[in-house]
Amino acid sequence: MSERTVFQSMSRKHVVSLGATATVWEAACLMTGANCGSVLIVEPPGKLLGIVTERDLMTRVLAKALPPDRTLVSEVMTRNPYCVTPETLVSDAVLIMIERGFRHLPIVGPAAKILGVFSVRDALPREIGAAVSMAEFNEQVNDARG
Repeated sequence: MSERTVFQSMSRKHVVSLGATATVWEAACLMTGANCGSVLIVEPPGKLLGIVTERDLMTRVLAKALPPDRTLVSEVMTRNPYCVTPETLVSDAVLIMIERGFRHLPIVGPAAKILGVFSVRDALPREIGAAVSMAEFNEQVNDARG
């Protein structure tokens, strides 16, 4: 069986996004309504500025007691997030996530068109297993180089 690409595996094909002047409250409401764990922060006509995730809301807003109705997403977003192309294999995307410590990857196609977000939840167990094996191998190689 051939491996799926991130675009093939995405559970939702529409982009959940807000402008940089939206509040954290608006982001949380949008993510709740869309049942997703992240929102892309864009500037018209579709330029990706950043991403806000559930983890960002916990660590950058709640843990710092910032008022969600007055805190802008641009203040807490991850700027210039790491992105993948729609042709990226799921196991490669999961490996990137493991090694870089995040769970959401924006998918950007030709002409910087934002196509969606790949979430680790979109991966199948075998794809995650392949990525974990590769991450362990990479770690062993790096340790051997010492």
